[in-house]
Amino acid sequence: MARDLALLIPEIAVLLTAVGALIAEMLRRPRAAMAVAVIGLLVATGLTLRLVGTDTTVFGGSFRIDGLSVWAKLVLLPATALSILLARVDVAGSAREGTVYSLLCFATLGALALAGAGDTMFLVLGTLLTGLATFALVAYPDTDPATEAAMKFFVFASVTTAIMIFGLTYWFGASGSTLLADLPGMDTMPMAVILGFVAVVVGLGYKASLVPFHFWAPDAYEGAPLSIAAYLSVVPKVGALFALTQVVRAMPPESGWTVVIAGLAVLSMTYGYLAALVQDNVIRLLAYSSIAQSGYFLLGIVAVGSSELALPSLILFAAAYAAMNLGAFAVAAATGRTLSDFGGLGRARPLMGIAMVIFLLSLVGIPPLAGFVGKFLLFAAAIDVQLTWLAVVAIINSVLALAVYLRIIVPMYRPAETAPSAPGTWPVIVVVITLSATLIIGLFAQSLLGQPMV
Repeated sequence: MARDLALLIPEIAVLLTAVGALIAEMLRRPRAAMAVAVIGLLVATGLTLRLVGTDTTVFGGSFRIDGLSVWAKLVLLPATALSILLARVDVAGSAREGTVYSLLCFATLGALALAGAGDTMFLVLGTLLTGLATFALVAYPDTDPATEAAMKFFVFASVTTAIMIFGLTYWFGASGSTLLADLPGMDTMPMAVILGFVAVVVGLGYKASLVPFHFWAPDAYEGAPLSIAAYLSVVPKVGALFALTQVVRAMPPESGWTVVIAGLAVLSMTYGYLAALVQDNVIRLLAYSSIAQSGYFLLGIVAVGSSELALPSLILFAAAYAAMNLGAFAVAAATGRTLSDFGGLGRARPLMGIAMVIFLLSLVGIPPLAGFVGKFLLFAAAIDVQLTWLAVVAIINSVLALAVYLRIIVPMYRPAETAPSAPGTWPVIVVVITLSATLIIGLFAQSLLGQPMV
């Protein structure tokens, strides 16, 4: 028991951080709640560093301390801290401000539970914990759009989670165990395997906003505070995709799960960018962009178990995606929600304009930025498992992505009738940090890849 708890110190630190922020809010100290949340998350990140290279399980194999779960902490904990800094812009001075910081920490704890899931019960626990917290965060503004978005989010989540829980009963009935490690023993019951897997894809696919489980995402991103939209686009998404990775690592290879994942990848990438092409609202555009980016993650997942590049590509792309996507949302927080708000940004605020261009080009996958490194490895992983056609589809969609992001870049360098408003302090801090990460990951990828990740 002592060993297990010692390996879970980062998760325990996040739990204590969430409770500490909530206590500060109860004492009507919202700034203290923010400080507790940010410092606690950074401390948890530091506590995680000693676990790099660990590959074991705790509590009878129900939770995994491996490359995926450890790197999930190193990516998602700083991402949550940056989201809290952005949230300060949206909720400062409002009622229950500290509750927002606490809920963000609780939701992140759920995402970490998903990323390290070694048991089907952790899939359910992580989905519910992230869901309950994010429903409240989306509805926080108490406006009609936010309430409507939260209700759509809640109803969609309820249905998909119920489907997942129902499907998991097939796995338990067939294997007599809730452990993912016991899935290979079901190779004589292919129908139970595939029914359970499809149900899991539905439950995790909604959280990762994979097509066709994405319908809640654009409305939720648009109705929620912008910082919450930024958070939703990164932390729960990466947690769910890493959970799906943990599942497929234990799937019998003859079950045909790779066909399901490859099909979802094509649908998500293509539909996401096509829908983004017609958006005038930058937040909805970024929402559809995040749907497309989820499809790219699946290129790595489809290669799990058959390519040594699969897990490193997922981890590196997750780090790159967190940096460039949070950075793009931070620029939007400092600028506005519509394409017209970005008019003349590059002329009036050159540094902010350059940062946005770098974030968007990185999302496309232009070298030498972080997005290029991540996507290059994902393409290589797909090709390594004889899915060259899938890599070609992904490359074609990257060209389509350039057309999408140029819809933001071009207005930024046109003359504007009114100058963009001056950015606040917190968005600028987030932009600087994420821009540095985007450049560092891209420029020093070779040395990063030389380090043991999994």
